[in-house]
Amino acid sequence: MRTSVVDEARFDEIIHAPLRLRICGLLRPVDRLDFAVLRDALDVSDATLSKHVKTLVAAGYVVSDKAASADRRDARRVMWLSLSRAGRKAFDAHVRALRKIAGDAAT
Repeated sequence: MRTSVVDEARFDEIIHAPLRLRICGLLRPVDRLDFAVLRDALDVSDATLSKHVKTLVAAGYVVSDKAASADRRDARRVMWLSLSRAGRKAFDAHVRALRKIAGDAAT
């Protein structure tokens, strides 16, 4: 019996970096997240988060979109981040690979 590509465990060097793993983990259960909310949740600077988001965007794992916010009175726009379909698949496969590596310790 052949394993479905969806069920494959695949270690991903791009996602595995600790901050990028946390970014993907926070984005996985939501449709999108405000850059500032993600920055605050991770307790990192704008520059640090931007650097890691840029890597994930270049890999096709994260999509960013700027939009006006009804909560703001100025002209600045909110940057929304979300995992792409490829990002979700890669993150899920990476988590499966980590569980496989951990073996019995993960259960």
